[in-house]
Amino acid sequence: MLNNIGIPGLLLIAVVVLVLFGRGKVSSLMGEVGKGITAFKKGVNDGTEEIADASETATDVTPETDKDKA
Repeated sequence: MLNNIGIPGLLLIAVVVLVLFGRGKVSSLMGEVGKGITAFKKGVNDGTEEIADASETATDVTPETDKDKA
């Protein structure tokens, strides 16, 4: 469905959005999208660091008698 849009179609969509919402609204909306992407990346990095920290402190707590059963 969206494979046939091309550059002229994207430019037309951009002009229509600009006319409907105005330059200020589109600019503030893109700023909010940028903040959201930044927050998402920060969250992913924090989660990755947390997992790495947890794996460093993880120890095997399996009782010695149960280790032979596996």
